[in-house]
Amino acid sequence: MLSDKVSKQDFKSILQDHPINVPKVGDIVTGKVLSVDKGEVRIDVEGVTTGIVRGRELFAESREHANLKTGDEVEATVMEMENENGDMELSFRVAGYQRAWDNLRKWAKDCLTIKAKVTGANKGGLIMQVEAMPGFMPVSQLDPEHYPRVTGGDKSRILEKLQELIGKDLEVKVIDADEKEEKLIVSERAVWEDAQKAVLESYKIGDIVNGEVSALTSFGAFLKFGEGLEGLVHISEIAWQRIEHPRDLLKVGDHVKAQIIQLDKSKIYLSLKRLVSDPWKQVGEKYKINDKVKGKIIKIEPFGLMVALDEDIHGLAHVSELSDQPVGNITEKFKIGQEVEFEIMNIEAIEHRLGLRLAGVAGKAPKAPKVKKSEKAKAKEDEKDGDNVLADGEEKEEKKADKKAE
Repeated sequence: MLSDKVSKQDFKSILQDHPINVPKVGDIVTGKVLSVDKGEVRIDVEGVTTGIVRGRELFAESREHANLKTGDEVEATVMEMENENGDMELSFRVAGYQRAWDNLRKWAKDCLTIKAKVTGANKGGLIMQVEAMPGFMPVSQLDPEHYPRVTGGDKSRILEKLQELIGKDLEVKVIDADEKEEKLIVSERAVWEDAQKAVLESYKIGDIVNGEVSALTSFGAFLKFGEGLEGLVHISEIAWQRIEHPRDLLKVGDHVKAQIIQLDKSKIYLSLKRLVSDPWKQVGEKYKINDKVKGKIIKIEPFGLMVALDEDIHGLAHVSELSDQPVGNITEKFKIGQEVEFEIMNIEAIEHRLGLRLAGVAGKAPKAPKVKKSEKAKAKEDEKDGDNVLADGEEKEEKKADKKAE
């Protein structure tokens, strides 16, 4: 403190000789703790004045403020230059908030792995706490072990699976830290990808692997192999014949061989059918146009019957080739599992298609019954018998979750 004897002119001279950097409202200042008492922390602010942190401004944005003691050096934000008692009003809360965002941006830039706690879940992903900051992890950013594989994509079941992770600490990377938008996105999958990078580099397209079926979904089967790796066998890559669901041929726990057909960062796509000869290459040796054959009805659709001629070769008998008269309700005349005699109308080996006509039908194609628009769309898709369309159902669900998270 300056003596009262010092004149105003002397004080002005002192300030000129020893300029003091007086902080402004909003500045982050550094100081030493003078005392911690009764919900207040008093701080010597860079030798300029005494500051005080109290009330809600004591909120610990980071753990370092939990056990302060005299002499500790701290950072705080200037809220008021002078309060009712003449002290500078400071905040740990605001300084901690700013420092937290600075740390998040640094972690994202440096691709550091950090721990974050799962505090909640919704159908799009997990609510995370990164230090004291709220964040979000979309379903697509979970590692394979935590990814909720639910048959049919039932959203309530997906949510149940995600809720099982609440309270757990997960290792994640910050992939988006936007302070302006208050948007914090983290990824567990990015950590997994880094860990698997060296392992993945030891594989190439065409490699054959031995694995165990770990999950079945409507769009394919997941196969675990190697050192913690997992790949997807799309339903179109399970067998040469058309199947309704992977469970028709596989079950969880089955040990099978598969071929790697695509590597996309952490995504691995596999095929079972490419390890066996395509039966359609020899279809012309077994079947000829105009042949009379017996086939088993394996599926009934508004547009016609899917028929198995043998274990590998399936054909389509369009509704217009089932009768010389308009067919009403197709299910009244035909049943799944029924064996019926057909005539082969056409064979398209490359397209994996074979057209059939019910034996005895002249084939003057009466008009097919009208079906709903949704059924028509489904029929058009299902008529592409044997088409190999790689449409990753898992990826579709992930994109939906990402969009929702944004």
